Amino acid sequence: MREALQASVVFGSLPAELLDQLVTAVQWRQVQGGETVFREGEQADSVVFVINGGLRESRTDRQGQTLLYNQVLPGQSIGELSMILQQPHAQDVTAMCDSTLALLGRSAYESLLIRDPVALNRVFVKAVHDHLRHGTKVHAHGLTQTIAIVPLDAQAGSATLSASLVAALAAQAAKSGEKVGHLTEQTLTGQTLLNGALIDSRGGVLSAHPHELLVFEASAQDSAWTRYAIRQADQIVFVASSREPPAPREFERHIAAEPGYALKRKHLVVVHGRDKVEPEPPQAWALGRELERIYPLREGVVADAEHLARFLTGRAVGLVLGGGGARGFAHLGVLRALGEANIPVDLIGGSSMGALIGAQLACGHTLDQILKQTQKFAAGGERPTLPLVSLVGGRRVERDLKKLFGSTQIEQLWRPFFAAACNLSRGCTTVQDDGPLWRAVLASNSPAGLFPPVLLNGDLLVDSAILENVPVAPMRLRLGIPLERRRGNGLIIAVDVDVPAHLRADPGLLRIGPMSTLKNRLMKHAPASPSIAEILYAAGHVGSLNQRPRTMAQADLYLEPPVGKFPLTAYARGADIADVGYRYAMEKISQWEQQKTS
Repeated sequence: MREALQASVVFGSLPAELLDQLVTAVQWRQVQGGETVFREGEQADSVVFVINGGLRESRTDRQGQTLLYNQVLPGQSIGELSMILQQPHAQDVTAMCDSTLALLGRSAYESLLIRDPVALNRVFVKAVHDHLRHGTKVHAHGLTQTIAIVPLDAQAGSATLSASLVAALAAQAAKSGEKVGHLTEQTLTGQTLLNGALIDSRGGVLSAHPHELLVFEASAQDSAWTRYAIRQADQIVFVASSREPPAPREFERHIAAEPGYALKRKHLVVVHGRDKVEPEPPQAWALGRELERIYPLREGVVADAEHLARFLTGRAVGLVLGGGGARGFAHLGVLRALGEANIPVDLIGGSSMGALIGAQLACGHTLDQILKQTQKFAAGGERPTLPLVSLVGGRRVERDLKKLFGSTQIEQLWRPFFAAACNLSRGCTTVQDDGPLWRAVLASNSPAGLFPPVLLNGDLLVDSAILENVPVAPMRLRLGIPLERRRGNGLIIAVDVDVPAHLRADPGLLRIGPMSTLKNRLMKHAPASPSIAEILYAAGHVGSLNQRPRTMAQADLYLEPPVGKFPLTAYARGADIADVGYRYAMEKISQWEQQKTS
């Protein structure tokens, strides 16, 4: 215990004599993963120190949902304020894994307080202060991240997935010097193997063999080893074969009754054949399960295992592509730069032109294909219509989007995608992450007044630039952890090609009319007079411009390629615009990498 407290930022400052007295005054307690240490409303009578393992604070809201809060790591304590003020505990505290605790009762605390009131009060006040501000940091012996791989069927291919996942995690961890361990059980003897070598696990795997990340490979049966792995894990990754029925297994119902199960993050990997064109629909797999995410993976595809590893460790990369007409071809240059810098893309979100390009990327099209297809799509034109709903009919655009994306459903893409649209019926941004891909892209590319709104269950959807042209907020939400109500995980790269338009008329004009605008178009030195297209475009982007500072603050890397010299309709110059985006992104990525290493 002395070593754990010495490693603590808070208790490590205690004088050596007082630290020794604190160690002798506590009572030891061993708890299993999932075991409740104390409950909300119980009278507090002690401070709890974590020696090894870890605890988790949680509460249950009025709707019966579990809300997760702080983790309590080795060298940290909990319950100080409640004990000192003689108040009931304000939350449940549960062991995240098998843990060793030390309890300091109120009478022992008061005895120590008499001996050295200043030093003890100082550290306990700091402990309470840091706990409330989420500020305590631990110098050493941090809580190991633990992941249990649990196959739902013998044919699920979990052994292959575990090996691929461990390799991907190890490659990530090598950059920061972290250690990754792979734990399995020897089938015949029941002994534990760590990275293929026999170990003695009687003293507890987490404390006896410290790693920053441990992957437990469980079996497809309700065994003691599988339950032990689940008990230690803070994340459970269920693995199923796409060829098996999607209904929950009886085994899942049994382990759901285990203590602490509700506090664990749960995922489902559905393994498909390597050459599978599109994954199975996820809806049937979600029924009857409480899951954070469903991951469609292809057997033996390394990139899919790396994608999963980044999500599990909070390193997933979300790419948000904004709208801006032909200037959106700069997205292709940014994507090229990201590829050359070995920066992966795990989620894609877009608006307007960004949605059109992002959707093709999510379908697996190459950058050259996207350039050619988008230029061909933009060259199609559109016919005017009776201006009761819109200026043009939009039928050609709808037809060509259906031709481009076919019957593809968003939820059946290998890489997650969403398209943002402005919901005129509800006055908010609607994020389309399921349903026909063509419809989502169409809604995101339908400027109000110019194109007819796209209908979704009676709601009217138009181009999202009215409210949010670079939808970073929805991406931040998708990178978060729902169980913890956290939105700060992962990395968001946002690309904004919407150059602010300085829409002004000549001060000498008394009013804008057809003749003043026509003169401006035909005569070189005629007074400035904006056209209907310029007015509609500016009106459709007012909300986005007002939102820009907030959007920029939510992104980790906000890119603004200098594409203002290109007209919004310069689709024939797509390659030139992409090149500008590439050169700009390469420079920014280089600066960003230097900042990370400095």
